[in-house]
Amino acid sequence: MIDVVNEKMEDMLNLLEKLVNMDSGSYFKQGIDEIGAVLSKEYESIGFEVHVHPQEERGNNLVIRHPDAIDPKVMIVAHMDTVFPRGTAEKRPFKIEGNYAYGPGVVDMKASLVSVLFAMKTLVEKQDDAYKNVEIVLNSDEEIGSRHSRPLIEQIGKEKEYALIMEAAGKDGSIVTQRKGGARYKIKVEGVPAHSGSEHEKGRSAIEEIAYKTIKLHKITDYKKGITVNVGLLKGGTSANTIAPIAEAEVDVRITKLEQIKEVEQKMKEICSEPNIKGTKIKLAGQLNRPPMVKTKKSIELIGLVQDIGNEMGIEIKESFRGGCSDGSFTSSMGIATVDGLGPKGGNGHRDDEYLDISSLPERTALLAETISRLTHMHRTTQFKEKQK
Repeated sequence: MIDVVNEKMEDMLNLLEKLVNMDSGSYFKQGIDEIGAVLSKEYESIGFEVHVHPQEERGNNLVIRHPDAIDPKVMIVAHMDTVFPRGTAEKRPFKIEGNYAYGPGVVDMKASLVSVLFAMKTLVEKQDDAYKNVEIVLNSDEEIGSRHSRPLIEQIGKEKEYALIMEAAGKDGSIVTQRKGGARYKIKVEGVPAHSGSEHEKGRSAIEEIAYKTIKLHKITDYKKGITVNVGLLKGGTSANTIAPIAEAEVDVRITKLEQIKEVEQKMKEICSEPNIKGTKIKLAGQLNRPPMVKTKKSIELIGLVQDIGNEMGIEIKESFRGGCSDGSFTSSMGIATVDGLGPKGGNGHRDDEYLDISSLPERTALLAETISRLTHMHRTTQFKEKQK
């Protein structure tokens, strides 16, 4: 596989440059749809069908498969959105320095978009019909929680046996085999306004109340259990000389086991049930956004296969646990054997110095193509044996 992919390196970098130089922040629908249009044309050129799932506010989601595909068992998930606002690509366009490429979203995850496409091109060129055993989901809102695309991912995931998630590999090339789950909450506090100079004693500060709650919420964090709570956004008040009548906090919670969310929510409810500042009122709302991605017997077998293929290619593929969430959480919670971090390697995602290790682009593309091929062969062998019984 690697020889075939290496021959396409110039085309891969040209497409990567084109994609990186197109803004596609999560809230910039036009840019994401332009990315989708470019990729749609590429897939259609090799005989694949692209089904557009329109979104009013966010970019359209795409589902891609070959017309000859019948009940494909492998799904690939990659996202087209980035965290960067409109105008970033013009300020920091794609560039190559030595063995590294730079630009907004270059490794998270526009290099992966290129890798998936060229893995399919490689299978088609080699006349390996494993490409008929794949269904690809390119979603538009992963960076903001996949709220709009989650139902689509779960719909496509039905009857699938394997999910290959194309988040970037670690700097050392490691794949992701476990992830924390994530939840988001919002706390709203109503206080009592008063002039801070002449009637200070009549006021009840919503900001003071939410400060007390912040300290208590942070104490829920338990590193040994893998539970973290972070009040990451605070806002409130109306003016410096007014006792704050309102205040809000946004809270991020991460867990390693699904059952932990009940424990955390109970503690949060207890903290918010009584005010520290009498006369203030508190409301708590929110829920689990992504369940943890955990290892299962099926996923362990998939992980082993990826590592075996890597060894054959002369690449050591380590496992990693990440605190960040991905769409792999959805497929994993459905019981689908899931492995993440199959994209090219790089680092500094979401930063101005985000980079791609260019040498990993053909390697990870070949790894992906070979993994799809092996999974397809294994599935057909299993089917044949079952029919012979």
